[in-house]
Amino acid sequence: MTDTTEAQEKPASTPPRVLPYDLLGGDAAIRSLAAAFYKAMTELPEAQTIRAMHKEDLSEIEEKLYEYLSGWLGGPHHYLKKYGTVCLTTPHAPYPIGAAERDQWLLCMDKALNDIGASEEVKTMVKKPFFAIAEMMRNRD
Repeated sequence: MTDTTEAQEKPASTPPRVLPYDLLGGDAAIRSLAAAFYKAMTELPEAQTIRAMHKEDLSEIEEKLYEYLSGWLGGPHHYLKKYGTVCLTTPHAPYPIGAAERDQWLLCMDKALNDIGASEEVKTMVKKPFFAIAEMMRNRD
């Protein structure tokens, strides 16, 4: 007869958590996502209001977005290690961000995800959290 007491006391193993970082393809894909995001912002006429909030040279902000998204999507926490916080409201406070600007940001991110070939699974995983982040940046109606 088998002793089932030991088996009953052990918790069932949890399946490994699938992270968007891994599903997208890791570090190189996150860099591509950040680049595609700012490319969309530059090219989409609908995003010109938020593009005007940025410097002409987007390389520094593109790197920051990559660093932030890496950790946020489940990879290495470059942004936190470099800046000591992941607070986004403070750096965005000087810019007037309302619903229109939020929606422009989301449009650019949607296009970027499509442009890098993100799966429907990933897009579904990040849609609501991206909206929540963009909404959190709002500082006007």
